[in-house]
Amino acid sequence: MGDALGKIRDNVKFVQASESRGKLFASCVDSVGINLRAGLTLDVSTRWNSTFKMLDRAIKYRFAFDSYQGIDPIYKFLPTRAEWDLGIQICELLQPFDEITNLISGSTYPTSNLYFMQVYKIEYWLRAHEDNGEHVIFEMVEAMKAKFDKYWHDYSEILAMAAACDPRFKLSLLEFCFTNLDPSTSQQKVDNVKDKLNLFFKAYSKPTTQSSQSVENLQEAVAGVGDSQSHGKAAINYNDFNNFRKKNVTASGKSALDLYLDEPPIDVEMFASLNVLDYWKDNFHRFDELSRMACDLLSIPITTVASKSSFSIGSRVLNKYRSCLLPRNVQALICARNWLRGFEPYDESESGEVHGEDENLPSIESSTS
Repeated sequence: MGDALGKIRDNVKFVQASESRGKLFASCVDSVGINLRAGLTLDVSTRWNSTFKMLDRAIKYRFAFDSYQGIDPIYKFLPTRAEWDLGIQICELLQPFDEITNLISGSTYPTSNLYFMQVYKIEYWLRAHEDNGEHVIFEMVEAMKAKFDKYWHDYSEILAMAAACDPRFKLSLLEFCFTNLDPSTSQQKVDNVKDKLNLFFKAYSKPTTQSSQSVENLQEAVAGVGDSQSHGKAAINYNDFNNFRKKNVTASGKSALDLYLDEPPIDVEMFASLNVLDYWKDNFHRFDELSRMACDLLSIPITTVASKSSFSIGSRVLNKYRSCLLPRNVQALICARNWLRGFEPYDESESGEVHGEDENLPSIESSTS
């Protein structure tokens, strides 16, 4: 994708090279009727997500570039229609990866039930594009598949178990994903996850009495409930009812996990933004041991950051335009940033001159509003 990407990048660089070009380009934006809040942004060539953002923004302004060519005689970087089309295909390929990265790498600490579906989306998306007739796209997909297989060829059993703890999907999500990817082994994989869930749940389950003893306790519990009602005391409290239900489950030979999996999943559309941890907290009175197990599974981090990256501040002051500074100047830049911006959450993707969308095209927003 070198030629097409290079020309689109040169487009962005050219109109951002001076304030006069920026204003001229803003007039072109206004003349073709583009009404976008976000301006153009340059990319860092070693970061695919910033390149995706650059392409995405530039494509939205492609008709403004056509207009700009007619008023600036020294402008020689306009991509051909085929190059714009290739840029659009690249953006379409990368779009889901950008969404998934933002979802699982954000600062909101997503629960681990999201992992399985997102990894499935990646594999399914790559398979859908592996026969793309465009050579550039084909090479990109092949490289991405190799990287995917390196880390995710063998699915994580523990995180598949976490997906089953989502009451909207349970095991049906695993069945759906495994069947779409490989129908011949799907049932075996689902059964394996279910067996591991049962084994894992035993570690959380309290020792129970034998079935016959449970039946006797059940009869006593029923009699006790009848007595409390006949004496006219307050209505049956939830603790009594919960104990009654647990003994009934023990007598029937079903565990709380079996009951949970047998219940129909809750409506996905109605509970699209369900907080799964809150669900298990609210249903603790129904599934106490199972709730503890689910919370432990859902709390597993699904992303990690290398310690070197965690404690690095280099990207905050260094970029492709400013990569060599004296230590004293680096300290000054770090301090000045904190003084000017404070310590609010920091978004690297919008840092410095490379991305300053509002600063680079100040007149686009005003001219189109």
